[in-house]
Amino acid sequence: MKLLKPFLLMVSLVTALFLAPFAAAGTPETREDGVTVIHLDQYNGYFAAEETIAGLKAGEYEFVITNKSGKLVGFQIQNFKSHETLDMFPLEPGQQRTSRVTITEDGVRYRCPINPTPWYDLDNVKAAS
Repeated sequence: MKLLKPFLLMVSLVTALFLAPFAAAGTPETREDGVTVIHLDQYNGYFAAEETIAGLKAGEYEFVITNKSGKLVGFQIQNFKSHETLDMFPLEPGQQRTSRVTITEDGVRYRCPINPTPWYDLDNVKAAS
């Protein structure tokens, strides 16, 4: 019983630390012109989204990418099904750049082509209402 309490405390702490970045994710803002804005911070080998990116609807999006890696990185976004590149560019350390793309029901995927990162698949895009 003495070992169970510290174990449960440790499990609770690890769970809280793991879920904290996801709890802070907000709802994407859709401006009056109908464009939805998604902020992505790029680190060494991964992206962190400020907004929830699950369940996006088809439409116009601006991805605002900030390089927080301290080295040259890049951003590439493609149509999920056809793999057609919708935009691609490099980012210097500390640089921020915006990519405006149309997301269809095909979905999109993005990655860094310079500092290899896995593809981030957004393939569950819903029809626009």
